[in-house]
Amino acid sequence: MFCALVVLLDGFATSPELFGVISLSLIPSAGMARGDSPNFPDFVRNGWALRAPRSHRSLSLSPAVFVVLWGPPRALGVLQWLPAAQPQTQEVGWSCLGNVGAAAGMFLVPIPGKPALDLQEDEGYSESPDLEFEYADTDKWTAELSELYSYTEGPEFLLNRKCFEEDFRIHSTFGECSSEAEVQAWMRYNIFLLLEVGTFNALVELLNMEIDNSAACSSAVRKPAISLADSTDLRVLLNIMYLIVETVRQEAEGDKPEWKSMRQTFRAELGAPLYNNEPFSVMLFGMVTKFCSGHAPHFPMKKVLLLLWKTVLCTLGGFEELQSMKAEKREVLGLPPLPEDSIQVIRSMRAASPPASASDLIEQQQKRGRREHKALIKQDNLDAFNERDPYKADDSREEEEENDDDNSLEGETFPLERDEVMPPPTQHPPSDRITCPKGLPWAPKVREKDIEMFLESSRSKFIGYTLGSDTNTVVGLPRPIHESIRTLKLHKYTSIAEVQVHMEEEYLRSPLSGGEEEVEQVPAEILYQGLLPSLPQYMIALLKILLAAAPTSKAKTDSINILADVLPEEMPTTVLQSMKLGVDVNRHKEIIVKAISAVLLLLLKHFKLNHIYQFEYMAQHLVFANCIPLILKFFNQNIMSYITAKNSISVLDYPYCVVHELPELTAESLEAGDNNQFCWRNLFSCINLLRILNKLTKWKHSRTMMLVVFKSAPILKRALKVKQAMMQLYVLKLLKVQTKYLGRQWRKSNMKTMSAIYQKVRHRLNDDWAYGNDLDARPWDFQAEECALRASIERFNARRYDRAHGNPDFVPVDNCLQSVLGQRVELPEEFQVNYDLWLEREVFSRPISWEELLQ
Repeated sequence: MFCALVVLLDGFATSPELFGVISLSLIPSAGMARGDSPNFPDFVRNGWALRAPRSHRSLSLSPAVFVVLWGPPRALGVLQWLPAAQPQTQEVGWSCLGNVGAAAGMFLVPIPGKPALDLQEDEGYSESPDLEFEYADTDKWTAELSELYSYTEGPEFLLNRKCFEEDFRIHSTFGECSSEAEVQAWMRYNIFLLLEVGTFNALVELLNMEIDNSAACSSAVRKPAISLADSTDLRVLLNIMYLIVETVRQEAEGDKPEWKSMRQTFRAELGAPLYNNEPFSVMLFGMVTKFCSGHAPHFPMKKVLLLLWKTVLCTLGGFEELQSMKAEKREVLGLPPLPEDSIQVIRSMRAASPPASASDLIEQQQKRGRREHKALIKQDNLDAFNERDPYKADDSREEEEENDDDNSLEGETFPLERDEVMPPPTQHPPSDRITCPKGLPWAPKVREKDIEMFLESSRSKFIGYTLGSDTNTVVGLPRPIHESIRTLKLHKYTSIAEVQVHMEEEYLRSPLSGGEEEVEQVPAEILYQGLLPSLPQYMIALLKILLAAAPTSKAKTDSINILADVLPEEMPTTVLQSMKLGVDVNRHKEIIVKAISAVLLLLLKHFKLNHIYQFEYMAQHLVFANCIPLILKFFNQNIMSYITAKNSISVLDYPYCVVHELPELTAESLEAGDNNQFCWRNLFSCINLLRILNKLTKWKHSRTMMLVVFKSAPILKRALKVKQAMMQLYVLKLLKVQTKYLGRQWRKSNMKTMSAIYQKVRHRLNDDWAYGNDLDARPWDFQAEECALRASIERFNARRYDRAHGNPDFVPVDNCLQSVLGQRVELPEEFQVNYDLWLEREVFSRPISWEELLQ
């Protein structure tokens, strides 16, 4: 993109209405061919005019009163300065203009045929770095271990060595190690040794005793301020259990062969209902609800949530394992394989790179030279040109947006810009060509419902009647419609959820002839059965803690205290101690957000794979608990500041702090933080929350309307400033589902966002998401849609899990007289006491005709 810097030289510089205008349209005279790159003499000689958008009046400036500088916007700091007194052809040097925005009478003007650029957008965009972030189930092993401990717990490591031998052993007897690698190796060995002798089961029993310790709970309730000292025993137990789960969960080079079998056994036991006839995860969920209800305010909630996350991850599996399970289940159900591996596609996507520096742009412009203008090109020549252009699908967008007034007027803050000046294809090395996409990253998908709606509208238009759900009869339809139907069926995608819904309808339609459903007892099914009785309470508790940990939340008297396991007994007395505690508190909240977002996303994805109605049940209770506005509130902050926050002190992280001598901390070192470009856990949390929001709103018109009502579009657009491809993808997905409800003016003024959606998000053929004419989105049906879904979920839960309250007509009956009379019946004690009375009233006082009865 090229812009002109217009410097007003006389009275126009004092015109107040011009100062607020940054993006202006520049109109050439008839002598200038459209698409040409004007040099300075042509630019002045042809008499250009400045036109301000909207209410600003048009005014014509003669060449005598302004100087025009032609070049890319990034070169504003180093521009060719041409004083008005000098001849136009004179060679001059370079001059730094400094802060151009503050110079009176200077305006950045986009040239027609090139995308417009808002100066403020450009400035903000240059500050957002390209984040080298790889999304995974967890962070590095050492980072996950270090997040278990608050910095306030640092002095307790030596105390653990003296007093808590179990905790000391689990930390690899670090007093005898000289390096972090040695600590990690011995720690892994000791953990498998403890697992072999059955330590984990003993720890679970101890944890159960601590949960039921009413004396500790009542004491904590009475205390006005909870500190680390109130949860010492619980923290030691949770530390050991977390280290065991996190270490055993993942394989490592050099593991012994017997450790692999121990890992499989441990995973099976952890997910089985062996602890009080329920999985271990359900016990941890019970701790969360007990904490949120106020009965146990001393529970170290960060450690509980981290252990819960790693337990769910260990028993159910991570995202890659989930993808393989999904492929296997599709094969079992007879469905075609997935069109692509979504994990690999997302990892290969790249975030939009910021424009190059001024010197790079000028150098590229000189290499590029001035292209010859071609007014007309024959179609066959154009096709041949496109075939030999390896970037035709990615970067040939200059001509598409020529003379687009919407682009020049929108002035939107949108960071997904490409390099405005691209070198010719020959300048790129072969490696760059391979990575440059030649098409859309996703294969398009079509639902059966989309084909039915297309056929229904076509039949009613051309024939005048419809055939319901018949998608095969095309009699009477024009041949182009036949081609369209073939294309739609070619990209038809049947999801596992659609098959499960159809099977559930069959079970309800024919409960006797359908037979008994065989429910495979996989870990996700066992966990759902354990969570089902109290799942709404669990979801409310997790969202309460997430609200308390969100950076946008304000302290309230009735909110829960999540800092019980980070605040010391004695509050800091010096500035350095206060700064250290402040970093620790912020880090503590970030880790809680990370754990809750990961738990919710894992449960949603695994329940959706296991059965769609399990997923819908959990999702509906998240929506009822105001999860959607809570996530939007979380993103209604300076998201770049949150992602680049440096709330960590590397020298205090485990295991560094137990091997090396700690240097003296200063206020400067605490302010500096680490050297990382971004905070892994915060970016991980943001992506998880966006994925949860996508899960909740996908194909749900009523929930999509919630996004519109809560004005999520500007909040989500601000999140696009984060230069990470995966995060940008899920933000664009959320914007795509609500574009049809945002109105024509929003779509008109956000064309770059619409283009990015088209480029990065999967296409649904026949889905006119970019327009407002959605036939399937009638506001009066929204409530009925949610009610119908809720009724289907209740029928599913009652049929599969509520055996005691099933339909009495379908309960089997014993018709054998001998077995019925031979059953031993336990009579109530009240009945036995009043047996004589019962005999007198019910038997002796009533005449019975035994002859009729026996006949």
